[in-house]
Amino acid sequence: MAAKKKAKKKPAKKKAATKKAAKKKVAKKKPAKKVKKKRKPNPAFMKPMQISDTLATVVGSKPIPRTEVVKKLWIYIKKNKLQDKKNRRNINADANLKAVFGGKKTVSMFEMTKLVSKHLK
Repeated sequence: MAAKKKAKKKPAKKKAATKKAAKKKVAKKKPAKKVKKKRKPNPAFMKPMQISDTLATVVGSKPIPRTEVVKKLWIYIKKNKLQDKKNRRNINADANLKAVFGGKKTVSMFEMTKLVSKHLK
């Protein structure tokens, strides 16, 4: 019996290494800076509101925007020292503010704006 010769495996041909051209580094361009525009207030906040008689005793009777009403309320509160000493978020109402706050003696500053909005038309 004749022994079969194993076929010799031919080594795989090596492909010549292709050199890639080195890419030049290009400085990246920075995107153009956006010009900051002055923030425009919402026109709904700037609309003069009609003030009720009870609120008029505190902030005045002429129509003013809601934002100004709150500012004037804070001026009144600080002038008369109505802010609570321990919990600064609470406002202790005097006779004028009690009518505005619906008879409540103490009101939080967040609740104040809700109660005041009932007096604006």
